[in-house]
Amino acid sequence: MTGRCEIRRWPWHVLRAVAVLVLLDTLAQAALAGLFVTGDLDLLTWHAANAGVLSALTVIQTAAAVVVRRAARGPLWPAAASAVLVLLVSAQQGLGEARVLAGHIPLGMAVFGCATALAYGAFTQRPGTSPPAARPRQEVAE
Repeated sequence: MTGRCEIRRWPWHVLRAVAVLVLLDTLAQAALAGLFVTGDLDLLTWHAANAGVLSALTVIQTAAAVVVRRAARGPLWPAAASAVLVLLVSAQQGLGEARVLAGHIPLGMAVFGCATALAYGAFTQRPGTSPPAARPRQEVAE
């Protein structure tokens, strides 16, 4: 019985670990950007290189979320939100390479918010339960 339970829980552990890595790397991106803006021009190279790392991590997170959906019969929202994050990071990279800061900086805030929401959701969602919005209401007996 415990073996079957573990099979269903391991995808959640992977998703949570990757979600934390994505969130930490997003924070590192913001720190590198902030330090670059203060005058350390060498950090622009690090910021650009780390964008590739963040892009790869979001793809891995999406794959982990799909495994949660398929192997652990988890909800669809982590896979959908992770796929949106992949698109946001791709757009962010394009804006950064084009030096369109008017779009790059606000989109960076959106990426950080999305990464935070995904990490929070991955830790608050209990394996084997539906999200709070999808749970049927229980009527109170009078």
